[in-house]
Amino acid sequence: MLPLAAPLLLFLAALFASSRQGRRPPNVVAMAEGSAMLALAIAAGSLLLLLLHGPGDSALIGWAGMGLSARLDAVSVTMLLLVSFVGWIVLRYSHNYLDGEARQGAFTGWLCAALAAVLLLVQTGNLTQLLGAWIATSFAIHRLLLFYPERSGARRAARKKQLFAVLGALFLAGSVLLMSTALGTTDIASINAMARSGDLPWHASAAAGLLAIAALLKSAQFPTHGWLTEVMEAPTPVSALLHAGVINAGGFLLIRFADVMLLAPGVLAVLAIIGGFTALFGALVMLTQPAVKTSLAWSTVAQMGFMILQCGLALFPLALLHIVAHSLYKAHAFLASGGAVEQVASIRRSGPVAIPDGSAVARAFLIALAIYGAIGLGFGFEHKSPQALALGAILIFGVAYLLAQGLADAAPRALTTRTALYATAAALGYFALQTAAEWLTAGLLPATPAPGRLEWTLMALAVVTFGLVAVAQALFPLWAGHPAAAGLRVHLANGLYVNAMLDRMLGGWAVRRPS
Repeated sequence: MLPLAAPLLLFLAALFASSRQGRRPPNVVAMAEGSAMLALAIAAGSLLLLLLHGPGDSALIGWAGMGLSARLDAVSVTMLLLVSFVGWIVLRYSHNYLDGEARQGAFTGWLCAALAAVLLLVQTGNLTQLLGAWIATSFAIHRLLLFYPERSGARRAARKKQLFAVLGALFLAGSVLLMSTALGTTDIASINAMARSGDLPWHASAAAGLLAIAALLKSAQFPTHGWLTEVMEAPTPVSALLHAGVINAGGFLLIRFADVMLLAPGVLAVLAIIGGFTALFGALVMLTQPAVKTSLAWSTVAQMGFMILQCGLALFPLALLHIVAHSLYKAHAFLASGGAVEQVASIRRSGPVAIPDGSAVARAFLIALAIYGAIGLGFGFEHKSPQALALGAILIFGVAYLLAQGLADAAPRALTTRTALYATAAALGYFALQTAAEWLTAGLLPATPAPGRLEWTLMALAVVTFGLVAVAQALFPLWAGHPAAAGLRVHLANGLYVNAMLDRMLGGWAVRRPS
C-alpha cells in the first residue's frame, strides 16, 4: 500500500493550496514542495520493496473490482520515480516563476492535483482506477492550461485539448467495459496473464483497438497534435509538467497492456504507421520554428510519434526507456528555455558557417553506419530483434545528420572530433540502454515477436523514409535560397495548415472570454 501514499499526500497539498488566495499565500509552496519530496521518497521506497519482495499487487480498497489498488513492478516503479522527480523539480521551479501572481495558490493546487492523478495512473492495478486517474489527469491539465483565461490562445488550446481528452476517455472506457465484462475481472495483471497464455476471446482485438485510439488521442498524434503546439500561452511549468506522465501517458497505456496489444498485430501496424508519420512530420516542422518553446513543442510531437512507433513495432522496453529519457531532457529544456535564449544571444558568431556538401553528407552516413555496425557486432546482432536493429538504424541516421556538420569543409577540427565522438557515444548508448531496458523488464514485458511480411514492409518503409528525410535535412542549406525551398519552409512553419483545417472542420473554435 506504500505507493498509494504518494498521490494522497499531493492530493492533500492540492486541497490546501486551492483554499489559499492572494499573492504569496502562506505555507502553500512549502507544503507543495514537501509533499512532492515525500512522494519522491515513497517512490524510492517502492523501488526498495520491489527489489526485496519482487513484483505484486496490493489488496483492493473497494468492492466488486472497483476501487484503489497498487501494482508494483519495473514499469510502475520506473514511472513513479520519473513522475515524482520531475514533479518535484517543476514545483520548485514554479515557486520563483509564479512568485507574486494573484492566483499562485490555485496554480500550485492544480499542479499538485495533476501529479497526484498521474501517480495514481502509473501504479494502477485495476481498470476502474486506470480510467478514473486518466480522466482526473486530463481535467487537472485543462485547468492549468486555463491559468490565463483572458488569453484567447490559451482558451482555444484548452478547449481543443478537452475535446480530444473526452474522446480518448470514451474509447478507454469502452475498452475497460469490454475487457471487464468479457474476462470477468478488472485486475490488470490477470488480464495480461490471460493474454500471454492466449486465453482471451475475440474481444481482445477490439479492446486493443480501443486502447490504441485512446493512446493516440492522449499523445497528440497526427492529426490531433494541434493543441500541443498551442499550449505556449500557459505558464512554462505546465509545458514541463506535460512530460511527467501526461503527454506520454498513451505510451504508458500501450506498455501496461503490452500482452493484449500483441494479440492484435493489425492494430500494432496502424500504430507504427501513424507514429512514424507523426515523428517525421513533427521533426520537419520543428526545424522551421523561430520560437524556442514552439520548436520544443513540435519536437515533443515528433518524439511522441517515435514512442508510438516503438510500441507499434512491439519494442515495449525501448518505449519505456524512451519515455524516461525524453521526459527528463525535454522537461529540462522547457524550464531552461529562457536562459538558453540569453546564452545563445551572447555567443559571438565569427567566420563562415560550416555547410556540408553532398560528399560530406555521404561520408557522414557511411561513417555513422560503420560505427553502428561495429558497436552492434560487439553487443551481438544475433541477440537483437530485427525491429530493434531497424530502430537503431533510424536513430543513427539522426546522428549522421550531426556528423555531416563536422565533415563540412569549413568545419573546425574540434567540431569534427566532437561530432565523431557523439556518433560513437550515441550508438554505444543505444545498444547499452536497450540491453539494460530488456533486462530490467524481462518476464514482465513480452519479447518482441518475429516480424511477419507486414512488419518487414513497415520496417523497410520506416528506415528508407527516415533515411531520406535525414539526407534532405543535411543538404537543405545548399538549396535553402531557392524560391521553392523558401515556399516549402513557409508551409512547414505553419504545419502544412493541418491544425488550421482541423479548426475549420470543428467550427472555427470561436472562443469567448469567460465572465
